[in-house]
Amino acid sequence: MIRTTLIALLTIISTAIFAQADSTMAKLTLQQCIQLALENNNDVQRSEVTSGISKANWQNAKGYMIPTLNGDISHGVQNGRSIDPYTNSYSNQTIRYGNYGLNTSLTLFNFFSIQRAIKQNKLAFQASEFEIQQQKDAVALNVILQYLQILTNEELLSAARQQQDVSSKQVERLEILNEDGSIGPEELSDLKGVYAQNELAVVSADNNLQTAKITLAQLLNILYNKNMAIEAINIADITDNTMLNTDSIYRLALQNLAIVKAAELRQSSAVYGVKSYRSQRYPSLYFNGGLSTNYSSAAATQQFTGSNDIATDNYVLSNGDKLPVYTVQNNYISQKIPYGNQFSNNFYNSFSVGISIPLLNNFRNRTQIKTALLQQKDAEIVLKTTKTQLQQNIEQAHANVVSARDRFATLTNQVNAYKESFRIAEIKFNAGAVTSVDYVIAKNNYDQANLNLIIAKYNYVLSAMVVDYYSGKLKF
Repeated sequence: MIRTTLIALLTIISTAIFAQADSTMAKLTLQQCIQLALENNNDVQRSEVTSGISKANWQNAKGYMIPTLNGDISHGVQNGRSIDPYTNSYSNQTIRYGNYGLNTSLTLFNFFSIQRAIKQNKLAFQASEFEIQQQKDAVALNVILQYLQILTNEELLSAARQQQDVSSKQVERLEILNEDGSIGPEELSDLKGVYAQNELAVVSADNNLQTAKITLAQLLNILYNKNMAIEAINIADITDNTMLNTDSIYRLALQNLAIVKAAELRQSSAVYGVKSYRSQRYPSLYFNGGLSTNYSSAAATQQFTGSNDIATDNYVLSNGDKLPVYTVQNNYISQKIPYGNQFSNNFYNSFSVGISIPLLNNFRNRTQIKTALLQQKDAEIVLKTTKTQLQQNIEQAHANVVSARDRFATLTNQVNAYKESFRIAEIKFNAGAVTSVDYVIAKNNYDQANLNLIIAKYNYVLSAMVVDYYSGKLKF
């Protein structure tokens, strides 16, 4: 019994501690949410990897401007009848050999194909950098949308609770009056129905709020916490950008938006790709050079040790006698040439300047040019489509912000009117001058107008932020 009590007590204490920790959780600002999303978003990270690959391709293209330098080392063994690599004569023995070389090559001129390829890859890398920003913009806009959705749902939940509180107090008052017989039971039933409706509204609003928090946590790629808190946005800080016309916003967007700059750079890169492949149809001037040496285990020198006279099979006749003929025989000792001596003795170099003329290469260059032309056409279509969609989006965004501003202003006036109407109806209802039906109608009108105003307010904030983004005032 004591053990069970202690466990229960510890559970209550730990729950209270965690609840207090959650309640004191620091509020996240919009900028912090955007920063978290940009740091944790997988699509942003992938676009950064793609940009890194583009940069490597650019560095690789620049490498063709410098000479190549390659070293060759080979060792081997020859058995049986083979060519002695040292004497270049036939030999029937086991020979160990080694070859060493250092070669260089440099393209001197190829009708600017290399330079154009460098420009092509540089523009592609710059486009990939803007595509990173484009991806960041998309993530940030999604975060803003969900951030405002949480603020909307928080205010809707607060309004629903206030409406529930008003209904609760009226139900309590009518229950007392009903017990005294001062009112009819139907009036109490009407208010209890309104109270139940308000309870459902609170449950629904709370569920919508938690759903919005879950979605934001997913965008930030962090663990969901039901006690997540965010800073409110002061609507007074939202600038009235409805004075700008769509043409002005479009011109600003062309100058500032990463999506436009990326498409323009991709199109320019494709143009240089066509030029680079076309340059490869012409002859190329190149330079080659090399240093080489070799070694052979059969390499040897003959060391003279002396000479002596030896009889041959020949003879001469002298007075009828056969006299033998002698010849001088030189004697040599074979000595292996040391490895170091062979390395220096066999050293030689070479260089050449030549022209490579492309005559027939399986139509590869022709296919490359056709492919590059199609890629250029595709990039032009993408750029044109991007600008067209941008202009359409700006026109829609401008219409949305004007409509949202006017709707917010109209609903503000409507709330003020219904607020006064409800105030009067409540006074009359409390005094018994009107029925519960009249009171419920006035309350529902005021409550619904409040909810509509909350939604309209944040819709106006979002619409204004979208226009600010297109005009370059909102940057991430």
